[in-house]
Amino acid sequence: MMICLGNICRSPMAAAVLANQASNIQNPKITVSSSGTGSWHVGDGPNPKSKSTWESAGYSYEHVVQQFKREMFEQQDLLIVMDNSNYKNIVELSETSKHHEKIFYLRQFDPALRDLIPEQDYMKLEVPDPYYEPISAFQEVLVMVEAAVAGLITELTARR
Repeated sequence: MMICLGNICRSPMAAAVLANQASNIQNPKITVSSSGTGSWHVGDGPNPKSKSTWESAGYSYEHVVQQFKREMFEQQDLLIVMDNSNYKNIVELSETSKHHEKIFYLRQFDPALRDLIPEQDYMKLEVPDPYYEPISAFQEVLVMVEAAVAGLITELTARR
């Protein structure tokens, strides 16, 4: 599950990229979802600039906003956050070390950033929120997301 603040920009874009890039992988079967830590947009679709960006890159993905709930810890294998605020919000909801072990920054999977230590280098691991920015910021986020998703897929397929 990809997680950002409102579940309208970054996490649905990351889910779109992962869902498309993993669609032909059978082992392991990768099921993709996303959510937000906030409730402002629940039931809405994605931010138009975000959707336009992923569609312009050739990704097809349908999305309806949902808020992260505590029970999702049991429903998901990985909880992949976009920034430190999301990380802290999800950690606060975790009740066990097993829950906490599921939480990662998306960019931890970017091969170019693998050596960073999340507790020390979290700012370098953040995917910036493009919400108030022009389309070029969404395109920059897509580049970050694609690099990290490629690394995530490599990691997941190596585990089988």
